Amino acid sequence: MLFIFGSDLTMYLFSKLRKFSKQLSVRRSVLAGFILGSRLHMPATPRSRSQARTTRPWILSGMDFADTRRKPNFTGKIAVAAALTVMCIIVLKQSPGFSGTSVFSRHEIGVTHVLVTGGAGYIGSHATLRLLKDNYRVTIVDNLSRGNMGAVRVLQRLFPQPGRLQFIYADLGDAKAVNKIFSENAFDAVMHFAAVAYVGESTMEPLRYYHNITSNTLTVLEAMATHNVNTLIYSSTCATYGEPDTMPIVETTPQNPINPYGKAKKMAEDIILDFTKSKKSNMAVMILRYFNVIGSDPEGRLGEAPRPELREHGRISGACFAAALGIVPGLKVHGTDYHTADGTCIRDYIDVTDLVDAHVKALDKALPGKVGIYNVGTGQGRSVKEFVEACKKATGASIEVSYFTRRPGDYAEVYSDPSKIHRELNWTAQYTDLGQSLSQAWKWQKDHPNGYGSA
Repeated sequence: MLFIFGSDLTMYLFSKLRKFSKQLSVRRSVLAGFILGSRLHMPATPRSRSQARTTRPWILSGMDFADTRRKPNFTGKIAVAAALTVMCIIVLKQSPGFSGTSVFSRHEIGVTHVLVTGGAGYIGSHATLRLLKDNYRVTIVDNLSRGNMGAVRVLQRLFPQPGRLQFIYADLGDAKAVNKIFSENAFDAVMHFAAVAYVGESTMEPLRYYHNITSNTLTVLEAMATHNVNTLIYSSTCATYGEPDTMPIVETTPQNPINPYGKAKKMAEDIILDFTKSKKSNMAVMILRYFNVIGSDPEGRLGEAPRPELREHGRISGACFAAALGIVPGLKVHGTDYHTADGTCIRDYIDVTDLVDAHVKALDKALPGKVGIYNVGTGQGRSVKEFVEACKKATGASIEVSYFTRRPGDYAEVYSDPSKIHRELNWTAQYTDLGQSLSQAWKWQKDHPNGYGSA
């Protein structure tokens, strides 16, 4: 009977408890007034010690007298209240969802719970948006050193339903915190985006990059192994290839990274691959090697909001937009003496919407005990000068360009052969018009001149 009518009975019991509570409150008020009134009508003459002792029992006797008259009724009320409380607890415990635990802490049939590390960042936030649109449950873990809480709030506003999205502020370098997160949440898969990711900065702060990328990936992998989370989609980079002798780059191209960023990512890949070969592992792993990411959400909900102090190291699209907005006096192009047609670097620019689509397809195709490694690019190489001209056209701004010497760790020419990912995951880049991707990103930048604000 309690299972069937639990909700109605609970409401009835609570109404009875509420009524009794009000009655008890009124009686306490009357009693307090009686005591106060007795004190106010007491003689105002000075009292000796003996007199004080003769008056106090008079007040107390009044209280005792009132208690004696009401005691049987009061005792009965207490017994009823206790019984009702016990019944409420029983009903609530039998009600659905009263386990006392979050929906994020238990597995549900038909629901895939994905941990997105670095989900407050540029690529991670776009991936989270796509996962939520596809009805995944998502937990973001981010220390906000590069990510932005404003992006998380956009996602929370778009998907406010309970059990869809949660944000946890934590640093992946803290192994105890990471283990606690895994112990308190029932993850089905991990998309590991969290990383510092600037080539130039990596040459200036190599130890930071090895800690942040290689060591933190090891920490995440250990937590996955401990808590039996067996699907990993890993965010890697074409920087692991270094400067190959031939173009385009295929997945079997030798990896010879030439900067700490690429080296740290390759080390992380090696750790993952070594673990998957061990007898203890039955992990489903997908390693996606990105090329140069541009663009923003086509509906204008998310965009790229680099921190001002990192503009010098950041993506060329961010530098172009900052110059077009007048935030910086002009655009700096490093290197004009590469062995390319116009002397500037050649890169493969992949739209962020295409990139996150590749992640979702990889998650869908991941198989226990199998490893997939894929280049995620368009297969087209564009020079920096071509990119700058496309950016000028997209923004309509007259951007002053200054040319400087090469940055340490940069390479001349890198573009992909995406035929493997097309063949095995049925993925092909859709947003290949450079001008269109830049126009979309520019629209978000104009609408958000301060990024996500100071949040």
